[in-house]
Formats: sequence, C-alpha cells, structure tokens
Amino acid sequence: MPRAVKGVLIECDPSIKAIILKIDQEKHDYIVEDLDDQTLVIKEIQLPRLKEKLDEILANTQQLPEESGSE
Repeated sequence: MPRAVKGVLIECDPSIKAIILKIDQEKHDYIVEDLDDQTLVIKEIQLPRLKEKLDEILANTQQLPEESGSE
C-alpha cells in the first residue's frame, strides 16, 4: 500500500540543486522527487537539517573579498 510523505517544493539555481543532490547521495534522506533543473520536493521534516548542511557547505566555498590598502 502506498504511503504519503509530506514534502516541500524547493526552487533554486541549478548550482544549488547540484549541492543538494550531492548531500542527498550519502543517505537519500532529503529528496522525495527531482522534478526538473531547478525544482525538487524535499521531505518537510528534513528541511531544517538540509538548510544547515547547505549553509555550512556554502560558507566553506565562498571567498571573502580581498581588502584593499587604498584607504
């Protein structure tokens, strides 16, 4: 018998979606359905934890602007 899973529709850039797909590859705990290049359905209960992981990865990959000595 089919079971329903409560989900949240997420629209994002393809680059962010690729990161989410990579996170989900470990345990398949987050994604319910991959709809298209920019849209996913995520398990609602997992959304806060996914946001934390995504923020952590983005914080580690973003570069801070260099300070200029012209002041």
